[in-house]
Amino acid sequence: MKRILLVDDEADILELYRYNFEAAGFLVHTAACGMEALHEARDVLPDIIILDLLLPDLDGITICEILRKQPSTATIPVVILTAVSGQMCRLAGLEAGADIHLTKPIGPRDLIRRVHELLLRKAAEQASESLGLN
Repeated sequence: MKRILLVDDEADILELYRYNFEAAGFLVHTAACGMEALHEARDVLPDIIILDLLLPDLDGITICEILRKQPSTATIPVVILTAVSGQMCRLAGLEAGADIHLTKPIGPRDLIRRVHELLLRKAAEQASESLGLN
């Protein structure tokens, strides 16, 4: 069972995605602020993190940068999911180390599909690295 960490300060969004990811077979952990997200990421070591940018204490860019600097969380795939759009925002997230930048609203089924695709891609990359093909 894959573990996912959902980070968003809007309770209704967390609940919507929690319900759908659990129905898709994920073990779901949630966080409503940046410090909680960092704590959960270190404790749970999820297989993937869905991260909002606008949080009450730390923004998603800062969280992503911190995750990438710590050996235990550096390789966890991060999907930025935010209502903030625009090329500069997208580039900032990707430069901070996010794997994908998605803009809200996005349907739960589409988000789950994108998460599965990212997890498969990461697994293939790790398999190639372990075989010395990279």
